[in-house]
Amino acid sequence: MTILIDNLELRRLYSYDDITLTGAFVSFLAVIAFLLSFGYLKNSKERECVPYSVDIPLESLVEWKGEILDSPTIKVSSFELIVLTVETLQKDEIQCYNPANGMLLKTLKAHSLEDIDLRIENAGVARQQWRKTTFAQRRQVLRSMLKFVLENQETIARIACIDSGKTMLDAALGEILTIVEKLNWTIKHGEAALKPERRPTSMIMIYKHAEVWYEPLGIISAFVSWNYPFHNVFAPIITAIFAGNAVIIKGSEQTAWSSRFFTNIAKKALEACGHSSEIVQNVIALPEQASYLLMHPSIRHVTFIGSHEVGIKVAKQAAEILRPVTIELGGKDAAIILEEVHDINAVTATLMRGTFQSAGQNCVGIERIICVGKIYNQVIDLVDPLVKNLRVGYTLDEEVDMGAMINDRTFDHLEELINEAVMQGARLVYGGLRFHHPKYTKGHYFMPTLLVDVTTSMRIANEEVFAPVMTFMKASTLDEAIEITNSSKYGLGGSVFGKNNMHVEHVISSVETGMMSANDFACYYLAQLPFGGTKGSGYGRFGGNEGLRAVSNLKSVCTDITNLVQTRIPSVVQYPIRDQDKAWCFLQGLLEVLYATNLRQRAQGLMSLARNSV
Repeated sequence: MTILIDNLELRRLYSYDDITLTGAFVSFLAVIAFLLSFGYLKNSKERECVPYSVDIPLESLVEWKGEILDSPTIKVSSFELIVLTVETLQKDEIQCYNPANGMLLKTLKAHSLEDIDLRIENAGVARQQWRKTTFAQRRQVLRSMLKFVLENQETIARIACIDSGKTMLDAALGEILTIVEKLNWTIKHGEAALKPERRPTSMIMIYKHAEVWYEPLGIISAFVSWNYPFHNVFAPIITAIFAGNAVIIKGSEQTAWSSRFFTNIAKKALEACGHSSEIVQNVIALPEQASYLLMHPSIRHVTFIGSHEVGIKVAKQAAEILRPVTIELGGKDAAIILEEVHDINAVTATLMRGTFQSAGQNCVGIERIICVGKIYNQVIDLVDPLVKNLRVGYTLDEEVDMGAMINDRTFDHLEELINEAVMQGARLVYGGLRFHHPKYTKGHYFMPTLLVDVTTSMRIANEEVFAPVMTFMKASTLDEAIEITNSSKYGLGGSVFGKNNMHVEHVISSVETGMMSANDFACYYLAQLPFGGTKGSGYGRFGGNEGLRAVSNLKSVCTDITNLVQTRIPSVVQYPIRDQDKAWCFLQGLLEVLYATNLRQRAQGLMSLARNSV
């Protein structure tokens, strides 16, 4: 607040002889100071971030060295393990390893059905108290998490890199930044999304308050993918606990090693703030146990992030018991480049980040670049040297631009798709093959790939590749670009780059997706807008108001504005009905009074009410 006081006013307020303020002004300042101090003291406990620590896995330490597996996989037979002189792996154990170099991290035992039951039971007990917590208490937990994440960025990123093979910069952008922003948004806006929401009423309910209440559902579960080990585990925890729920996190078996640490970050924050850590549970499960968790009678909601094929199975199973599901199943996101753009170099940089971040293993990654007209060759000429100069390797040992892929199971199929496209007329500018890294011979690497002149008839234009493959398609007109975009069975996200705002808006309104960015890539996620798709990309939303409400029980509540006016059933329609004809005419008149479109009909209705009300 700025107060402008002229010289005369200054003379009135101040005595320059003794340099004291007038009594009135001192009183004014004292009142303001008291109010500010009271507000600060009143909210200081909420603003407080409680410090805490989490044990770091030994395998993440710089000096730690593990055995390099000969054939790295998360599950191998006992015979293979004996040959490798590693302890025998039972059928319910998971072999965790670093996909960048094939180094064994740990062998973890999958949780049994009894283990899952116990975790759900513990979560159920703990959530009875948690659901009663105030939003201020929940914000304190989230603030404490935020402080921990900011102070431990390097450790968190390092662990994510070890378990997924991505680079430190990819982890900073895709793991840390996204979680910090989600925490920040939920702290600031989460309560507003979940407070009772007033709804308008009609004339017949003019004496009522109509509201929607958002109440905790209970125990919810999240089945999350491996491509963002920290983010995918932590994001559903934030949403679940702020909405007053307990949550069971079932991370991918591919990143089971890191999921325990990331879950513990949340559990320790709860403990530090005086709450039970049991409301957050981590389940390590193979598909057999995961199905049991999905169908468990105590689970009230399921979030699933994964492949289209598995998502269909999840939806079918959940439908059998009427369990609500939010499903995100990946996509075939297109970036449409109009003939005129603001800055072609900025567009090129965005396309590179959108395609090659996390080695292309990104559900909203750019899988198709559709250029309209003459800009097609210009963009290809700009990205060509950039793709060829990408450095591939292990981020914790050397400076690299792109890391490893999570495994090599898709490599044969990727090479097949690319070779098939070339046979059908596409041009392979660079890459197209698995990369045998000279230093990390057991790592899972695929060459950054640039494939141009792709058409909709090719499989690579329709299947989600989830790999570092930059694919270019040409459109003669804006409408053709839209048609190409909508030819995919997926409809998750997309982007459009152009100067002409009318053309940009036309693209946004015409493409069949759940999310769109203008002159940017996936910015809707950092903006905390609802995240999700349409068509083959799933249904439901997480993120933003809609994400919090998706894990809440929406309760419609109607109350009296005042006790002086309450509902009374008119005697003419009370059971048992004494006169059917009179009751009918009474209700007909009531409808005419309330809903007729002209005064004459309303007057007739009023007369009918008067005649038939007794």
